Amino acid sequence: MTLIKCPRCDLNYITPDQKYCKVCLREMKGEGISEEVELCSICNEAPALPGKDVCLFCLKEMNQSNSEETEASEGESVDANNIGDMDSVSAMDEIIPDEEEEMPSQEYGEMEHELSLEEVREDEERNAESDEEEEES
Repeated sequence: MTLIKCPRCDLNYITPDQKYCKVCLREMKGEGISEEVELCSICNEAPALPGKDVCLFCLKEMNQSNSEETEASEGESVDANNIGDMDSVSAMDEIIPDEEEEMPSQEYGEMEHELSLEEVREDEERNAESDEEEEES
């Protein structure tokens, strides 16, 4: 059986004995696409909100129960009155690192005798000259 594209929409495929696809026939008759109403997954009675799987009533109940649980678990709530009892940030002690601590010399022994940039260049030039002399010999 070969299928051909619908001559009206040029999207859907039909059999050669059909004139138009099912979608085009529905549109031409004026029938709209019936959208299925999704029921709430909790109560299975009311239609679910768009983009959600629960109805408005169940969603409100869930929000109320969640807010009650968080209030009970928080213990003491933070009010504007309680904030004044806290120490300000400026009164807190600063953490100042000890500047006297140095790197252990045994671990970083070579770093104590670092060369300056000029000394590195001079060493490279000397090495390059000695390499040239060896190649000439």
